[in-house]
Amino acid sequence: MSSRGYVVARYEVKGRKFEILVNPDKALQYREGAKLNIDDVLVGDYVYKDVRRGDRASPEELKKIFGTDDIKKVADAIIKKGELQLTTEQRRKLLEAKKRQIINYIARSAVDPHTKTPIPPQRIEKAMEEVRVSVDLYRSVEEQATQIIRAIVRVLPIKIAKAYITVRVPPEVAAKAYQELRRLGEVKNEKWLNDGSYHVEIELPAGMQAEVIDRINRATKGAAEVNVKVV
Repeated sequence: MSSRGYVVARYEVKGRKFEILVNPDKALQYREGAKLNIDDVLVGDYVYKDVRRGDRASPEELKKIFGTDDIKKVADAIIKKGELQLTTEQRRKLLEAKKRQIINYIARSAVDPHTKTPIPPQRIEKAMEEVRVSVDLYRSVEEQATQIIRAIVRVLPIKIAKAYITVRVPPEVAAKAYQELRRLGEVKNEKWLNDGSYHVEIELPAGMQAEVIDRINRATKGAAEVNVKVV
């Protein structure tokens, strides 16, 4: 980020240019759908035709192009449809951060189709380097992850999969473990058995199975019966 903590977001539409000042990290997060207040993304309260000259766009111009002169609504369009004017160093850092997010997303979502086990992030990164995958700063993590998996499957057995973890918790720890277990993934089925045991089936990204099984064992003090199916 620049020493002043902001960059220009620029959007050209209908032959006209509009610019706003934004926090680069938060602008990228906002663009990807993060639940951020746009006031936290914006730096200043103006839409410019040229930031360097301090040439502000008039309310009439904004209404003509965007259909509104509401700064927040105009800024929303500029951030989501325009580009950030980043320095080389800013772009490098943000691209590296996006790459890490993509690798972690793939590691959580995919498995080796032969062993049904998670793939370490380091192996995913090596495969990306081997096939020379490039990361796009402005496209979402999920969208790029799907394309990257299709690219690296040539050198690394990998597929997106879901894990279904079935847990049976004995009566002595069931009451205490109940809430924690329900937070571990999407609950597909659950029931309390006649002996006081708790039975639950959880769906989650397959790459997270080892982490979740560890959390189950901690929540139940190792007393749970755990079965995993990867599909």
